[in-house]
Amino acid sequence: MANPRKIALDILLKIQKDGAYSSLLLQNTVRERGLSRLDSSFVFALVYGVLERLITLDFIIKKYSKIPLRKIEQKTLTILRMGLYQILYMDKVPDSAAVNESVKLAKNLRLSHSAGYINGILRSFLRNDKKFNLPDDAHKSLRYSVEYSCPKEIIDIWLKAYGEENTVGILKSMFNRPPLYSRVNTLKISPDDLIKELEREGVKAEKTAFLQTCLTLENTGSVEGLSAFKKGLFYIQDMSSQLCVNFACAKPRQIVIDACSAPGGKALGMALDMDNRGKVFAFDMYDHKIKLIKEGAKRLGVTVVNASVRNSKTDKSELPLADRVLCDVPCSGLGILRRKPEIRYKSNVTDNNLPVIQYEILQNNSRYVAFGGLLIYSTCTLNPVENAEVADRFLKENPDFEPYPIKLPVGLKRGIDEKENQLTLFPHINNTDGFFISMFRKRGN
Repeated sequence: MANPRKIALDILLKIQKDGAYSSLLLQNTVRERGLSRLDSSFVFALVYGVLERLITLDFIIKKYSKIPLRKIEQKTLTILRMGLYQILYMDKVPDSAAVNESVKLAKNLRLSHSAGYINGILRSFLRNDKKFNLPDDAHKSLRYSVEYSCPKEIIDIWLKAYGEENTVGILKSMFNRPPLYSRVNTLKISPDDLIKELEREGVKAEKTAFLQTCLTLENTGSVEGLSAFKKGLFYIQDMSSQLCVNFACAKPRQIVIDACSAPGGKALGMALDMDNRGKVFAFDMYDHKIKLIKEGAKRLGVTVVNASVRNSKTDKSELPLADRVLCDVPCSGLGILRRKPEIRYKSNVTDNNLPVIQYEILQNNSRYVAFGGLLIYSTCTLNPVENAEVADRFLKENPDFEPYPIKLPVGLKRGIDEKENQLTLFPHINNTDGFFISMFRKRGN
């Protein structure tokens, strides 16, 4: 019989060793091991929980361990983290079971010396009534770092850019499961009819306040197993990305370029807005990602998307002038930490050359915008260096473009003061991924 704690340990170790993404690794592992729904839920909760609370857990271990953290063997440290997480945050797991199962797991892995060490740390923590003191308020970013398990350098960026209230809101949102949004395939079905179709499959679907073709879904189970999904009546896409497509306002018979397209949701969304009339060129650097775009288009019955391999940063070969050019560039991902909590612990997450790459992609693809056409720049990160600073630099160095005001749907709130051609979406305010959009118009007729 599969041991859920051992499976969780294996997944956590693989994430630490190989830098694998938690969401994909969890889904693949659970499917391969054939876990029950109950065991799958436990594994998901434990893996995500340890990743989300890593800094907090390590802070506690440092307080109770005589061995420095850096000298603790990796399997031992991970079992300790798992045990502490169960004690602190998993109410349905008795404290005794959290301790005993952690010790048993160490023994099964022939970590006999570690078993006693793990037992001692966990029982000491329990004897002390699970107490640990956070850093004092004089060191605000350090306190938040331990309390919300987020690196101090990220918190410093958010405090400076977005203020303390927004920073705390972002930090709290990281522990919430994100809503599941879908885009209605209006080529095949109306939003109202899709809601009824999904209800017949036991799925609760509701329209969102800002976009009539965006539905929130609940009780889906495996989305891929739904008949409505197999028939191509919808696809999964966060509302932030759907808003980005909505602002692009692609129209029938236009030409559109999606420079960094995979997995293709925005290209498909623009094709739907165009009523499947016109041309959408979707590019990415890898064959397997292009395959994903083509498979998505086929399932939806979209025929105007032309997907092919292209390096949008360096390739300067000729393309048709386009009415809309979208650059949804590679980024640090600080807006999707509740989906991929391990991102925050990357050593170069705030110190990298991404802004240079992002600017080069934006600059290179701006050449394909027709006079009067729109250029859209977007990221799924919350970092002004990758967002507003790139957008501002582009306008400064490209006088043939002008800022294009973003018209917000009624009820959509801005979380910060920013320029009218820029929009930052926040999880705690907009109930979306953290996301940035900036729009420019090519001067001329």
